[in-house]
Amino acid sequence: MKIFTVIGARPQFIKSAVVSNAFKQYGLCEFLVHTGQHFDPNMSKIFFDEMEITKPHAFLGVSGGGHGKMTGEMLIKIEDLIVQQKPDWVLVYGDTNSTLAGALAASKLNVSCAHVEAGLRSDNRSMPEEINRILTDHASDLLFAPTITSHQRLLREGIPENKIILTGDVMLDAALHFGRSAKSSSSIVTDFGLIKEKFALCTLHRAENVDNKQRLKWIVNQLNEVSKDLRIILPVHPRLRARLYASQLIQSLSENIKLIDPVGFLDILCLQMASSVIITDSGGMQKEAFFQKKPCVTVRTETEWVELLTGGHNRLAIPEQDSILPKVHDAMNASLDWGIQLYGDGNSSDIIAKTLQS
Repeated sequence: MKIFTVIGARPQFIKSAVVSNAFKQYGLCEFLVHTGQHFDPNMSKIFFDEMEITKPHAFLGVSGGGHGKMTGEMLIKIEDLIVQQKPDWVLVYGDTNSTLAGALAASKLNVSCAHVEAGLRSDNRSMPEEINRILTDHASDLLFAPTITSHQRLLREGIPENKIILTGDVMLDAALHFGRSAKSSSSIVTDFGLIKEKFALCTLHRAENVDNKQRLKWIVNQLNEVSKDLRIILPVHPRLRARLYASQLIQSLSENIKLIDPVGFLDILCLQMASSVIITDSGGMQKEAFFQKKPCVTVRTETEWVELLTGGHNRLAIPEQDSILPKVHDAMNASLDWGIQLYGDGNSSDIIAKTLQS
């Protein structure tokens, strides 16, 4: 059986690493396509080398431009490859333009499509990711739901139950699998003198945060306030770096905010493990914080991982409305239950491979 996998963003590289490994164990043949949506030569090499991901069989080189242009170019190229490869299944991850392009190409060609991380909803249709999620779910033939909440959401939207598989979250698989090697191979915590030091790990990349000059200025001011109490380590996404320089905000950052170049997944895992709190606008980082038993503050108006809000493991800091510092204090001082099982038992990749095989 041949699986045609579409990836294009760094979190998808990580998910693909553990799922592809499960495919090999079950004797499934995989044709891996990298759309190029989030492409930085250094970052891509770090992720593919560290994750030991097989080099993509096809690189489409589609990046930049508007959503329509990007999705359209991907759709054309993915469609051509599906016709050539004649796969049994097309597999897509998450909620990027690459995800939607893969699902649309498969459905137009009547090739079965499976969606990993199905059923997530923020209920904010102004987010491109929300539109991608909804359309991908309703175009797919098999929906791998990571949580009970996502499973129930799909049922409420009229998806037949026999199309939905509750798997748990593949990022938990990755955190467990790569966490062991991260401890032995990464020296980043020592290199930055962070051993036994309290610090916040911060990541920011969403367009609604970094492309809006007024909002970005607000975020910088808020992080400066946090840095008076707590050192901040901020791996700088290429998009964020460009906006900080363009808006001349780079020089207004506190000296207690350390900007570092983008790092690989093993280094990120070690920074998560050593941190006291995580500040982010990333969907994946919210879950990874939970996996590492670290409180999280999310700089967004909503989250697709609503179950993390219920127990206080994550809390929202609504941009230009809330103050981040009190949220950080509340998160660090809260008594949280880290024993609850929200995302499965780390066996999601196996369930996905076994299901596709059968």
